[in-house]
Amino acid sequence: MPSPNDAPWRRLLDKDRRELAASWAWLVLLVLLGPLVGHAFITAVDSYAEASGASGGPAALAQGLSPLDGIVVPTFGAYAIAVTLLFPFVAIRLVSSEKQSGSLKLLLQSRASLGVMLFVKLFVVVGAWLLAWLPGLAALALWRAYGGHLSSAEVATVLLGHLLRATLTCALAIAAASLTDNAATAAVVTLALTLGSWALDFIAQVRGGVALALDAYTPESALRVFESGEIRLAIVIVTLLLAVAAMALAVVWLHPGRTWRARAIGTAVVIAAGAVTTWLGAHVRASCDASEDRRNSFAPADERALAAIRDPLLITVYLAPEDPRLADLERGVLRKLRRTMRDVDTRYMARGGTGLFARPGEHYGEVWYAIGGRSAMSRSTTEAIVLETIYSVAGITPPTPDGAPAYPGYPLAARPRGAGLLLYLVWPVVVIAAWWWSKRPRQLPLLTSS
Repeated sequence: MPSPNDAPWRRLLDKDRRELAASWAWLVLLVLLGPLVGHAFITAVDSYAEASGASGGPAALAQGLSPLDGIVVPTFGAYAIAVTLLFPFVAIRLVSSEKQSGSLKLLLQSRASLGVMLFVKLFVVVGAWLLAWLPGLAALALWRAYGGHLSSAEVATVLLGHLLRATLTCALAIAAASLTDNAATAAVVTLALTLGSWALDFIAQVRGGVALALDAYTPESALRVFESGEIRLAIVIVTLLLAVAAMALAVVWLHPGRTWRARAIGTAVVIAAGAVTTWLGAHVRASCDASEDRRNSFAPADERALAAIRDPLLITVYLAPEDPRLADLERGVLRKLRRTMRDVDTRYMARGGTGLFARPGEHYGEVWYAIGGRSAMSRSTTEAIVLETIYSVAGITPPTPDGAPAYPGYPLAARPRGAGLLLYLVWPVVVIAAWWWSKRPRQLPLLTSS
């Protein structure tokens, strides 16, 4: 009777782990992450010190200074570059090498199913990505050693965003390696998908409409939500569903015994199921504001008053996607309203570019708010005036402020002492030494039958 240690997934886990540890792509990624994170961290610390008044700058800049924006997000911004341009090659190798060597056919004769094989690979690669966070976590530890402040909730939210992005990227890379004949083609397909999300983000900011709705779930836009300190459940669900759909496509296409007809039917089923489930997941409204300065929330008194409004709120916006006033309205008010009120419907009516040539009759620049048959218009995008307009339309008295203390900010004029030595030199040397030590030949234990 086989022991629990002989489970197929355990053997696959050990095999994929050893293959990943021995790959050159993994070594190069780890070595490059040190300088990438080091440059981002040192630049962030210098900029933070300057904003804190270290160079004789205005003291007003230090008021409300947040380590989330000044240190955490810029430092881990290096991982956003690495996961797009470098990390897909690590995931692709685990699949393409087995296809090209023919070992995949032998693995398919084992007790493990193809789905288990692929999800074990995804687990190994995502675990490797967590290990690659060591330089970034070391940089944050240095910041704490300098006397800097960090909010554990904010750091965890940013890390969750990077983890979800890496999981989706790995799933897309595995799917691309399954659909293509070699690693080079799979790399091109994966980069086309990831870089294509950048193009969609640009189109959404220029054209709006459907592109703007889809852009909310691209890796770039989703990561920006987490970097602002907000955990939006719809983004978590949609990202995981897209990753599962990509893995399902890999299962459909990787098996060499499937006919083209079976692959076409399986692809159609996966796409249809993925479209329906992601559409349902996108309608989940639950979210959590983990930011220490409550940047994603209204004042507690306003939140209670807005949550008490039962009728739907219809907002009609006559601002073009490129208009900076629309960006201010979205960041400052609309996303907070969607978190707070039960039913908020936003309609974007402007179809031009910047609105410079809009005709007077097109109402350009107006924002209309309607509740229960009553409506009012405002051209302002500031939070106080928008809330006053909504209260007027809803027929309720504006609440009295709670008098909660303002966010104090955490200015710190620190120097990045030791960061260059640790991340530019020590980290690459340690990685290369560990890789060389793991490659040394070892005497394997004799296998005995039980």
